[in-house]
Amino acid sequence: MPELRPISRRGLLAGTAASAALLAAGGAAHARTAHAPAAASSPARLAAMAAQTADGFASVSALGQSGTTGGVAGPTVTVTSGDQLADYVGRNSPYVILVSGRIEIDDMLTVVADKSILGVGSTAEITGGGLQLGSTTRPGNNVIIRNIRFTRASDDSVSVTNRAHHVWIDHCDFSQGYDGLLDIKRESDYVTVSWNHFHDHSKTCLLGHNDSYTADRGKLRVTYHHNFFDGTDQRHPRVRFAEPVHVYNNYYRDNALYGVASTEDAGVLVEGNYFENVAHPIYSGYDKSGPGRVVERNNLYVDSGAPQTLGTVTEPRTYYAYTLDRPADIPRIVPAGVGVGKIA
Repeated sequence: MPELRPISRRGLLAGTAASAALLAAGGAAHARTAHAPAAASSPARLAAMAAQTADGFASVSALGQSGTTGGVAGPTVTVTSGDQLADYVGRNSPYVILVSGRIEIDDMLTVVADKSILGVGSTAEITGGGLQLGSTTRPGNNVIIRNIRFTRASDDSVSVTNRAHHVWIDHCDFSQGYDGLLDIKRESDYVTVSWNHFHDHSKTCLLGHNDSYTADRGKLRVTYHHNFFDGTDQRHPRVRFAEPVHVYNNYYRDNALYGVASTEDAGVLVEGNYFENVAHPIYSGYDKSGPGRVVERNNLYVDSGAPQTLGTVTEPRTYYAYTLDRPADIPRIVPAGVGVGKIA
């Protein structure tokens, strides 16, 4: 089962808007307001977006960090060019960085600790390159990325790496990269990936560096919820060593190779998702990687194959509380709420 190089697919862009106030709300609230129009960006609304806090693993107090707050302790700046973006994301102090319009870069920009990188309105885009959270010498901890479209990256669109922890990636749109759209690896931890639209790509979300990087064991605690994996082929996510990984209330549609793959003794809970036209919704083991543990519950499989399961997995509820939306509602809720222009 070889993994494919990225290919281009026709993707369905997200539909009408969702209310920012519902990011931490339960399923009934999402269902009621998923079609509410987004208001125009204003200083007050941008300040409110910057002050919102993460759920899932990014909300957990650990490693000396009380949840994920990003750059809210620092000043707010607006960037309109690649040079400005590279300058502020690399500074060793907190910033709320507002991305305005389309910014072209040609490499991976290193994002260091205590940053909120927020798109303005529905037109914020980073194209040609990507963001790498952390380097080997400067940590990428406590970072928030929201409301930005990522296109045509020369490597990864976003890479959470080098022991970065407490990261929230929310309401973004990812497509047409070179390698991974959103990779999390090299001992990173306490990350939430929520309400994102992934499309027009093959390799989507890698979790764990490779089969020999055993230092990832005991790290890589990640929540994936309310994402739309829209015609992407694989890695939704592909997991090595991590436990627990929580994959809930995501919409999988037309994924050619597979949905979720748990490998190398990872522990993954897959619950409350909707799989549509996915021949292999869940794998234990993949390609040359050994089997991982995976528990599935309360998922819906429509025109899809049977899931593989193995063993037991640590419950995410031992770390944080959450509320599931009804799986049958996911094809309505998720496409209406994911992506950019929904929280500005």
